[in-house]
Amino acid sequence: MKFQNLKDFKLPVNFRGKPAWYVQTWWLVQTLLFKPSPQFMYGWRRFLLRCFGAKIGHKVMIRPTAHIQFPWRLKVGDYSWIGDEVVLYNLGLIIIGEHTVVSQRSYLCTGSHHHLFEDFSIYTKPIIIEDECWLAADVFVAPGVHIGEGTIVGSRSSVFKSLPMAKVCFGSPAKVIKDRTPEDMDILKNITLTPATIEKESVELWADYFGSTSMSSDL
Repeated sequence: MKFQNLKDFKLPVNFRGKPAWYVQTWWLVQTLLFKPSPQFMYGWRRFLLRCFGAKIGHKVMIRPTAHIQFPWRLKVGDYSWIGDEVVLYNLGLIIIGEHTVVSQRSYLCTGSHHHLFEDFSIYTKPIIIEDECWLAADVFVAPGVHIGEGTIVGSRSSVFKSLPMAKVCFGSPAKVIKDRTPEDMDILKNITLTPATIEKESVELWADYFGSTSMSSDL
């Protein structure tokens, strides 16, 4: 073998944090009771997650198509939203703050492999998303990432390094585009939202990132 020999791969002792029967029971409950539940039954899904050790805050909204690998390694603050087909691959701890949105098809991954080791050994690092953040659709978050309070991450971005608080970030890898400030809300209050003004604001956002409006005008 030149690079990796998966015959030698072994999970660390107590890697999942619970015995095999407990893990399998959760996966059955998720398949048979969590995922088929009607969309409006948010309380039922909160109840199931809490039964398996998750710390779920008040009025948290988790869609039935979301996937939670290990509830006992999940903490979600009050009033946060977890969207459709979100994957919380929490081999390690995932902490999501209050009033935070993780939009549809986003993937938070706390585990990876040591690619330089022939046995391809596995490791985990926690992910922390602080209060009042928004991860837009299809965002990937890598192991060990910490996203600061109030930060927005644009659609289809990939976050491999921690991001500071109160920023708007975009790209793969995600980079800071601009500050997110309370003054932005004051500006919006004075804008009449029409298709033309929405397009104008979108063009300016892309221009901040790419340095021109050429790409946004082709969208």
